[in-house]
Amino acid sequence: MSTSTPTTAIEPISVTELGARSILDSRGFPTLEVRGTLADGTELRAAAPAGASTGEHEAVELRDGGSAFSGRGVNVAITRLDDEIAPLITGRRWSSIDEVDGALAELDGTSGYRRLGANAVVAVSILATRAFAHAAGQPLHTWISTTTGADELLPVPHFNVLNGGAHAANALDFQEFMIAPVGAATEREAVDTGAEVYHVLRALVADRFGTAGLGDEGGFAPPLADPREALDLLVEAIVEAGRRPGTDDVAIALDPAANGFSLGDGRYRVGDELSRDQLVDYYLTLLDDYPIRSLEDGFAEDDGDGWTAMGEALRRPDGSWRVQTVGDDLYVTDPARIRAGAEKGWSDAVLIKPNQIGTVSQTFAAVATARELGMAAMVSHRSGETVDTFIADLVVGTGVGQIKSGAPARGERVAKYNRLTEIELDRPGLRYGLA
Repeated sequence: MSTSTPTTAIEPISVTELGARSILDSRGFPTLEVRGTLADGTELRAAAPAGASTGEHEAVELRDGGSAFSGRGVNVAITRLDDEIAPLITGRRWSSIDEVDGALAELDGTSGYRRLGANAVVAVSILATRAFAHAAGQPLHTWISTTTGADELLPVPHFNVLNGGAHAANALDFQEFMIAPVGAATEREAVDTGAEVYHVLRALVADRFGTAGLGDEGGFAPPLADPREALDLLVEAIVEAGRRPGTDDVAIALDPAANGFSLGDGRYRVGDELSRDQLVDYYLTLLDDYPIRSLEDGFAEDDGDGWTAMGEALRRPDGSWRVQTVGDDLYVTDPARIRAGAEKGWSDAVLIKPNQIGTVSQTFAAVATARELGMAAMVSHRSGETVDTFIADLVVGTGVGQIKSGAPARGERVAKYNRLTEIELDRPGLRYGLA
C-alpha cells in the first residue's frame, strides 16, 4: 500500500473505546457512524458516505444483502468493526495515520477492503485522523497541512445546481451541471455567490416547469433531456444573479459521468447514439459555446481509446489543456491508476474521494501523486452523504484549491460549505482560490 510520508513528528494517540452504529445517509439508506473515546476522555465521531455512481475499481462497501433497504444495510460491517477492528485499534498507542491504516489493510487482507468493508475502514481512518489532530492540539486542516507538507488554501466550490444521470429522475444523460465562483475574493463571497445563483435558478426552473424538485445532491432536476438546455438555464441564472458567466467570474463545470450513458464498444447515447469521435466533437462544441472550465468523466472508465482521443483534442500545441479534464471513475483515488492515466495523457486532473480508496493515508498518497505529476486535484463528496465535514478540512489542508459538495442547499451539503467559511473566519488572511 502506497502511503504518504509525514513531514513532522506526530503525537501518538490511544483509543480506549471504539464502536459503530447505523445512521441514514442523505438518500435514506444506512451507512456507518463510528464513535471513539481517546485516553484523555475526548469523544470523536466519523461517518462514511456512499456513492450512487461508482467506479468498478473502487474500494468495496460491505452491505448486508437481503430485502431490508434493498440489501443496503450495514449490520455486517458494524459486526466486523466491533469484533475485529475495535480490538485492533483500542488498547495500544499509534504513532501515525500510516501505521493505523497499514494495520487496517493487513487485518482486512483483501484488495479493496472487501472483507471488513471500505465503509467501516474509511470511517475508522477518518476518526483516527481527527484523533491525531486533537493530540497535536491543531485544527484538523492544519494537522493535514503539516502532515502532508502542503500549503493551506481555501478552495473554489463547485456547486452541483442541476442534476441528471444517476442522481435524478429525469432524461438528462449528463449527471452534474455545476457553477464555480472562480472570481470570488473569499470563501464567504464564493458561497454567497453560489447560493444567490441557486435561488435565481430555482425561480427560473419553477416558472418554466411548474416544479423545482431536487436530485440526490440538492440540485434541481427539471424534465430536461438536452444538456444544452441545462447549460442555457445556468447561463441565464448567472446573468440574472448579476454575475458574468465566464472563467473570470462564475464558470461552469460538467460531470457527464459517461459510465452512465456508455453503450459499450466506444458508443454512447447523448440523445442520439454517438461514436467516440462524435462525442469528442460534441464536447468541443459545448466548450465553444459555454464558459466551461472543467470536464469530468467525459468517457467511460474502461474506454481508454476515448480518453486518448479526448486528451489529444483538448491539448494545445504547447501541451497545456484547453479545459481542466478530470478523471473520477477512471482513477478512483488510486495512486497507481492516476500515474498510469497521466502517462497515457488521459487527463490533467483527478477527483479525490477518501471512501473510493479506503483510508486517509491512501488519499494523501493520491493527492501527492497528482501533485508530483503536475495534475490538478478536486476533493469531492458522494451522492449519499452525511453531515460529517471531513472533506472540508481535507481540501484546505491538502491545498488543492477545488471542492465539490453538491448544491448550496440541504444539510449534508451545506455542512461542508459552512465548515469552509468557518475555517476562513478562524484563519483570517488564508488565501482563497485555485491551486
